[in-house]
Amino acid sequence: MGHHHQHGHSHSHTDLKGRNLLISIFLNVAITVSQVIGGFISGSLALLSDALHNFSDVLSLIISYIAARLGKRKASNFKTFGYKRAEIMAAFVNAATLVVVAIFLMKEAVERLYKPQVIESDLVIWLSLIGIAANGFSVLLLKKDAEENMNMKSAYLHLLTDMMASVAVLIGGILMKYFQIYWIDAALTMLIGLYLIYMGYDLLKESSKVLMLFTPKSVVIQDIVDSICTIEPVKNVHHVHIWQLNEDEVHMEAHIDFKEDIKLSEFDLILEKIEEHVYHKHGINHVNIQPEFNKCDSKNIIVQD
Repeated sequence: MGHHHQHGHSHSHTDLKGRNLLISIFLNVAITVSQVIGGFISGSLALLSDALHNFSDVLSLIISYIAARLGKRKASNFKTFGYKRAEIMAAFVNAATLVVVAIFLMKEAVERLYKPQVIESDLVIWLSLIGIAANGFSVLLLKKDAEENMNMKSAYLHLLTDMMASVAVLIGGILMKYFQIYWIDAALTMLIGLYLIYMGYDLLKESSKVLMLFTPKSVVIQDIVDSICTIEPVKNVHHVHIWQLNEDEVHMEAHIDFKEDIKLSEFDLILEKIEEHVYHKHGINHVNIQPEFNKCDSKNIIVQD
């Protein structure tokens, strides 16, 4: 059995990531409270829907913050992988909430389209401006981390879509104030809902693939098998499993049949070659190999349950 690890995140970076999340949480709590109050006073469904989305942002950011903290915990006898999947689970939950919130908003918007209401547009305009400013600042805080971490991407998407929602609410407020087009409030809510589903579905799909232990898109198992077989004295590679543990780790386990009955010391040297090979060419940073010689099992099954 062999293993090879590569770690890419420092504690200082994680601490900075946590601080940025905390700032975003406090900003979104303030926005949510102000928009709920303003939504009831003005009668704006778009403003209330934006407040609901903001509330889901608060929950998602809290989940992301807890997951980021859990991810730093070390493995134990009862948790041999530690909490390395915590951030993937957070991404999945946050993506799911985006879709659920979107469906709820669209249902409310359809009902409001049949019964448009007069709305206090001045309050809507001012509160949407506050939402744009606060969420825009939060988006800038999380943008860099979102490029390399699925959990942070889920939090970033919540904030980005809410900033876009606030922009839509602002446009609606202006149209209601100057042109008395009150149905635009529900129409914009529908657009916000569709956009949330569009953004949430892709992240939900990607996080689901990791949780289901699917092989990463970038990995072609047959190519790996063929390349390992070029290393002497490897005869056959079979019973391969490749999965993504989290953002940073891709694991591989396989049975390797050798042409001759090699010594354990020789196997160690071959294993080192395999580890370096699959890491540099295929991005796999943890390898488990079961060596075999003349074992009576099928050598033709590359992938097996």
